[in-house]
Amino acid sequence: MAPTWIFDRVKKLYTKQTDDFPPVISVNSAALLSMLVTLAYVLPFYISKTTRPSASLSRDAPSVIRSRVRAVTLACVASTLFVIALASLQDNVSLLETLKLLGWWPIGFLEIAQSLLLTAVLFSGPLFERGIAEGDWKSWIRGEGLSETLRSWIGFRNFVAGPITEEITFRSIIISLHLLAKMSPGRIVFISPLHFGIAHVHHFYEFRLTHPDTAVTVAIFRSLFQFAYTTVFGWFVAFVYLRTGSLPAVILIHSFCNWCGLPRLWGRVEAGIPIGPPLVRAKDDTEVSQFQVADGRLDISWTVAYYVLLVAGAVGFYYLLWPLTESSLALASFHF
Repeated sequence: MAPTWIFDRVKKLYTKQTDDFPPVISVNSAALLSMLVTLAYVLPFYISKTTRPSASLSRDAPSVIRSRVRAVTLACVASTLFVIALASLQDNVSLLETLKLLGWWPIGFLEIAQSLLLTAVLFSGPLFERGIAEGDWKSWIRGEGLSETLRSWIGFRNFVAGPITEEITFRSIIISLHLLAKMSPGRIVFISPLHFGIAHVHHFYEFRLTHPDTAVTVAIFRSLFQFAYTTVFGWFVAFVYLRTGSLPAVILIHSFCNWCGLPRLWGRVEAGIPIGPPLVRAKDDTEVSQFQVADGRLDISWTVAYYVLLVAGAVGFYYLLWPLTESSLALASFHF
């Protein structure tokens, strides 16, 4: 555990709790540098033939994923070194204090556990659907498919490389730039995720290349929807990052949310496998679970339970947001 004085000093240097230290950069400079960092993350996808999408080469091709992971890793390293150099312009700032600003140190195991618990509460409905209704909970306990998923290039991108590089870029680096400009925490939470949302707009071009028969209006709606939910997700993880000061916490939240996907907001819950106690006879003399109807679907009570848990999870998330993100490692204090 790091000495308490370092956390207090980081707050004093990089938040608006004091006017003793001038900002290292202006707010406009922070915005401009954030745009450049975003471009440095996205532009390499279109510079090289090995990363550039085409009608005949999908973004999911292993060669494209490998090249893109290398490109964004280099971008993350360069941007991180730039922020470290920028932070060093402040008088008497140690490397440990800068690493704290970037969320690298200390790890904060309690912050990680509480942040994941908070996210799991929010996803109570989807976890119920996949784990109970679809019967995946046993495979989760045994870890079945985890190794195979992470060994695949798509799985590695979605659950490892993507969350790590995106959180380094859009939380660790961009939020640090705004903290160096002494922007208020509330504004940081609202503004910084816009870069994250914008960084996903380029998928419109990729989608049009690989789905030329899809109507333009559908592709536009798809991109706007993606921009909306990535921005909302960005608000959440930016808040968690500032409240916990833990980059590993938001990386794991990101990976967990990628695994869960978007929650079902309509429709009926279906069963992946038969669920429940012993089979019973249906009218056509076929055997079904007592929780299933004769056509193989789950009883409506499962769908009701899902939506009850979905709402309960949202309510629980609302009440637990502040207490589960409380931390002595916080990078900023919110005052309302």
